[in-house]
Amino acid sequence: MAISKSKAWISLLLALAVVLSVPAARAAEEEAAEGGDGAAEAVLTLDADSFDDAVAKHPFMVVEFYAPWCGHCKKLAPEYEKAAQELSRHDPPIVLAKVDANDDKNRPLATKYEIQGFPTLKIFRNQGKNIQEYKGPREAEGIVEYLKKQVGPASKEIKSPEDATNLIDDKKIYIVGIFTELSGPEFTNFMEVAEKLRSDYDFGHTLHANHLPRGDAAVERALVRLFKPFDELVVDSKDFDVTALEKFIDASSTPKVVTFDKNPDNHPYLLKFFQSSAAKAMLFLNFSTGPFESFKSVYHGAAEEFKDKEIKFLIGDIEASQGAFQYFGLKEDQVPLILIQDGDSKKFLKAQVEPDQIVSWLKEYFDGKLSPFRKSEPIPEVNDEPVKVVVADNVHDVVFKSGKNVLVEFYAPWCGHCKKLAPILDEAATTLKSDEDVVIAKMDATANDVPSEFDVQGYPTLYFITPSGKMVPYEGGRTADEIVDFIKKNKETAGQATEKAESASAESVKDEL
Repeated sequence: MAISKSKAWISLLLALAVVLSVPAARAAEEEAAEGGDGAAEAVLTLDADSFDDAVAKHPFMVVEFYAPWCGHCKKLAPEYEKAAQELSRHDPPIVLAKVDANDDKNRPLATKYEIQGFPTLKIFRNQGKNIQEYKGPREAEGIVEYLKKQVGPASKEIKSPEDATNLIDDKKIYIVGIFTELSGPEFTNFMEVAEKLRSDYDFGHTLHANHLPRGDAAVERALVRLFKPFDELVVDSKDFDVTALEKFIDASSTPKVVTFDKNPDNHPYLLKFFQSSAAKAMLFLNFSTGPFESFKSVYHGAAEEFKDKEIKFLIGDIEASQGAFQYFGLKEDQVPLILIQDGDSKKFLKAQVEPDQIVSWLKEYFDGKLSPFRKSEPIPEVNDEPVKVVVADNVHDVVFKSGKNVLVEFYAPWCGHCKKLAPILDEAATTLKSDEDVVIAKMDATANDVPSEFDVQGYPTLYFITPSGKMVPYEGGRTADEIVDFIKKNKETAGQATEKAESASAESVKDEL
């Protein structure tokens, strides 16, 4: 199983997790180092043989899909076990389980449940009829609190001001349906959305608007009111169509400008920002020095000015953004900088930007006047290993313009499958070293922009390209002999490539005539 890129954002999200979970992870590691008491694990260990029976047996179960080599999984393990022990005493017990998704036997499970990175946690409700992503905390206390809410009703009735005070946290998003009666199509649709989105948000419902903060007994019902700790604090909608209600919640639950710093309260908004398919504008600077307030004021003004455009805004502190800098190929001496990544993953960069340049530069982007920025490692000065290193700045020359048959691997340095494949590719390249028509190459897809010609959705991904331009994904065996046999059977000689090119040219002329 290849490790998925999840639309190219998974590496950055993992980097975010590192930044935001360091204190909890460090505490977990220290506790694990002290040693356990030898008690049996509370976390169920499942595999392909036992998985379906476990799902059928438990009406509510959380499953962690992990890989033994994954550092994030190792950091989560003691917290997950501690939470499992606590939740086993809940009435009814809440079951936590785990599956080694790296094990060949369990890979069909990973494929079935679209596991795109490690660790991935999923909530299985109603014997697996309803499956949701776990989007809660990664430390024991937070896991316990989050899951206790998940086993109760999707929306809680607010019967008094005290209920509202206890349920509505002014530091979190809370969504309340205000009704004249707890029945009918509006209420039914609201409860459907609450059930669908309960892993993301907290929901409540009431017959009494005056029980709510800033409540008004005269409010016109039915109404959905979303409380949030940013921007306008309260927003309302009267559209109870399920799709419209989901869109209202999604649009209203992210700040107009997301802040990327070390404050864990911003973590949910960062994840939503990076998971969005919309274009993204990102301003990075040092929050503790320089004219931060000037940048912040201008940037928020720009977000308001361009609010009708399909673009989201983020302001990031360079002290918390090292993962993002690595992912995008940015350098600290370019700060303050503004970067845009559009829906097609093209990037546009303005380094050493001044506050009064931000709005005009954004206008140039929307007018299509900017040239894209490409992330690339330096072209190697020495490239004499059996497997040649290619980077974004020379991949077209090596792969498409060299006149050779090229097998190219797109890999990630942290990927276990890539590490396993590396010596196999070296052996295959050594075997074919005397064949001047063949090149085996590799590109670090986390440090270089992958050309649009390649569909790289996971690691490792391999393509075979012939001199005539024929390009196919390599999906054959992963032994050196199988790779060598494939190349020998599918390669073109220089003469064959010329004949195919001439034939294609003749066909093109024929079509024009």
